[in-house]
Amino acid sequence: MTSSMLDLATVVRTIPDYPKPGVMFRDITTLLGDARAFRRTVDELVQPWAGAKIDKVAGIEARGFIVGGAVAHQLSAGFVPIRKKGKLPHQTVRMAYALEYGQDEMEMHVDAVSPGERVILVDDLIATGGTAEGAVKLLRQIGAQVVAACFIVDLPDLGGAEKLRAMGVPVRTLMAFAGH
Repeated sequence: MTSSMLDLATVVRTIPDYPKPGVMFRDITTLLGDARAFRRTVDELVQPWAGAKIDKVAGIEARGFIVGGAVAHQLSAGFVPIRKKGKLPHQTVRMAYALEYGQDEMEMHVDAVSPGERVILVDDLIATGGTAEGAVKLLRQIGAQVVAACFIVDLPDLGGAEKLRAMGVPVRTLMAFAGH
């Protein structure tokens, strides 16, 4: 972890016992509210693909919209929102994904990505990887080439980043917190 990454980790607020006892919630709203930290975060996420041909950045609802939109802007790429079922107005494609206690579905517009387009998936945090795995499958279902997945925070003990790597998706994270 570089010193700039370490500095970013100090801007993330930790809320103990949220949303349930034993969970250490990593809250990036403090990072988003700090202009320098937010700018450095976006720069660090973009850096490996600066100058590369990236067609779209897909962001997972909701914090992935904030970070993904900024990354798309920096890469001069389009932005694709991936949302919970029933939130998009046009024809969609849908994918079920695993939650800690059950299942949910996510959607994106059927015409949001063309076959062969190079896409980077962005969200704020990777934990168990169920949501990100579902998003990768959804993007691939319509023919996207998922170039990488980027997250501000990794909770490595929960194995989500490794799950994506096992799917052949390179993963970039800026900081990791042990435990959950």
